[in-house]
Amino acid sequence: MDILRRVVLAIALAACSEGAIAQEVAHKEPQHAEAWWDSPWGEADRLGNVNNLTPEGVKRASDLVRTGKVYTLGVPTAPESAAYGTRKYLAERTPGPNADYTPNGSQRVTSFDERITSSMGIGTQIDGFGHLGVDHHYYNGVTGKEVATTRALQTADIPPIVTRGVLVDMTKHYGKPFLEIGDNYGRAEIEAAMAAQGVTVGKGDVVLFHTGWMAAKMVAEKDVYRSSEPGITEDGAIFLADLGVVAIGSDTVALEALPSPPGKLFIVHQTLLAKRGVHVLETIDTNQLAADGVREFMFVLGIPRFVGTVQMVINPVAIS
Repeated sequence: MDILRRVVLAIALAACSEGAIAQEVAHKEPQHAEAWWDSPWGEADRLGNVNNLTPEGVKRASDLVRTGKVYTLGVPTAPESAAYGTRKYLAERTPGPNADYTPNGSQRVTSFDERITSSMGIGTQIDGFGHLGVDHHYYNGVTGKEVATTRALQTADIPPIVTRGVLVDMTKHYGKPFLEIGDNYGRAEIEAAMAAQGVTVGKGDVVLFHTGWMAAKMVAEKDVYRSSEPGITEDGAIFLADLGVVAIGSDTVALEALPSPPGKLFIVHQTLLAKRGVHVLETIDTNQLAADGVREFMFVLGIPRFVGTVQMVINPVAIS
């Protein structure tokens, strides 16, 4: 009799367990995937349009070097930099002014190292694909959990970018020394400016926009410069991404128009970084390129290989 009871009890428990499992499955949130999660270069891709760089592209870019003039496109990163939001930078020199490595005075060796406390998004910078996403998903469907707990989409994995660079001078298009808030440029404005300035954009290029905003506001009105700006719109970003560009930058702190359109906070970042695999370059010093009328050049950028970062301070150069 005891054995029979045990068998009945076991069957009853199994039935309850199966019912609970079935109920859990029934109430489980359905899996879904967005079309933009899938990279054209496959499931393992973490480079996006950087895949469009080729040795042939480097050779073509080198053919643009005629004068040999080198332009520094980066600005210094400092405590007083016009950093976005609450980002801070601090550099401390150690061990201090009184340190002496040879107390007996035989060589009188003294030295300094440094300790940096900083966001890597202060000054001229590149945004990696782990910087901004959509609903906790990033480029090629990488999840926010993976970005947070691994080195996925780190900027240290971005290879050197050597390619053709194009400057589109939007101050020429608008006919003013600097663009103002609300002077936002989409596909129509970009195409018109390119046509008027005799430039084209192709696969593997880096495109820089000169707005005059840095020269007008970065020092004179730092808080204005870092909180609002003229910039590219969503359809302008899609247009350039469709052409296969590797990165898009400007002389503003966030590239895109700020304030963002209603209901579309940082829509250009979402479009380029998460959905299209195009890097964003910010606070690019385009002033001298624009002053010299340079429209195309050899663009050279090696990203510092700090492990784990999702954005990085950079100093790209243009050679004309």
